[in-house]
Amino acid sequence: METIREYLESLRTSGMHRTTRVISSMQSSTVVVDGHPAILLCSNNYLGLAEHPSLIEASIKAVEQFGTSSGASRLVSGTMSLHEELEDALADFKGSEGALLFNSGYSANSGIIPTLVGRGDVIFSDRLNHASIIDGAILSGARLVRYPHKDMQKLADLMRKHRGSGRALIVTDAVFSMDGDCASLPELVELKKQFDAFLMTDDAHGSGVLGEGGRGVAELQSVQDSVDIQMGTLGKAFGSFGAYCAVSEELRQLMINKSRSFIFSTSLPPAVLAASLAAVKIISSLEGKLLREKLLSNARYFRESLCRNGFNLPDGDTQIVPIVTGEAPLTMEFSRRLLEEGLFVQGIRPPTVPAGACRLRCTLMANHTKEQLDTALSSIISIGRELGII
Repeated sequence: METIREYLESLRTSGMHRTTRVISSMQSSTVVVDGHPAILLCSNNYLGLAEHPSLIEASIKAVEQFGTSSGASRLVSGTMSLHEELEDALADFKGSEGALLFNSGYSANSGIIPTLVGRGDVIFSDRLNHASIIDGAILSGARLVRYPHKDMQKLADLMRKHRGSGRALIVTDAVFSMDGDCASLPELVELKKQFDAFLMTDDAHGSGVLGEGGRGVAELQSVQDSVDIQMGTLGKAFGSFGAYCAVSEELRQLMINKSRSFIFSTSLPPAVLAASLAAVKIISSLEGKLLREKLLSNARYFRESLCRNGFNLPDGDTQIVPIVTGEAPLTMEFSRRLLEEGLFVQGIRPPTVPAGACRLRCTLMANHTKEQLDTALSSIISIGRELGII
């Protein structure tokens, strides 16, 4: 039997061993990482709100008024006025009857999916969906049927094949976190209606960023009223922490009574709730609109520059810009060399992406300056040529 030591050594020799990099500054466009300054190009702080004065002030005031912890789960004594205020604000923001908070995106997906389906039911999941969706599906006990990425014809065939197998749930990332492309929600809505299924989206990377009001991919693609469960996170564009689902009041009540990750977790603390409330207000304002425009302008500039210089980029037009590098050792060498030059970009390896599809996952922020992006591009292009990637 392989020992733990042998297993860890095999990870090191194959370029698959993972370690943490330590940030000792705010999550801004530049950070201090492992003691050295670097341009940050792998954060989900898309709008730069994690350092926004309004969020910081709101957090401090909440601690002064409510303390540092909720003290319990939501169904014991852990529902504070701030929880209900934030849920009302999120429901209004998403245009849904109700919203329910979870402690993270992972907690949300692992709690929502088993609430909706179980043994005898079937889940149709895009093959590139986030790991938390897969784990939620496994926890549910329902049959998991994975369809090729965004292949609507194949999905229709599979739904036809499994018709009559109990309750059906289509679940998809709205923005695919490793490729940066968006799901085709209007087509999924049509299939949902045709086969009488639930439709759930994980819009962790679209919430706050896409759509005229920043409400995500469903707003961008004009199907907000047709998606049954919109999950979103508060730790990315919202600059805070936690997650939520925007749902009908009936589904909200079902989650409260059945979702294990909601029922059995101490609820989010006051500072986090207050910061999230401040973020919702900013995202819904003219300031939020301008931040979104700057973010997507940065992303277009960065993506177009890489393409002109011969990099292999998956299709996409979001703030997630992956540079496909192939194998793990080359990917991690690329990442290491960039950090030496003052650019922090993490390499992504299996199981997050398939074998042979390793990549540097670059994520743009609204507070990146053109000078910072040009500096980053210069290093990426130079080292990419040296390593034979372009």
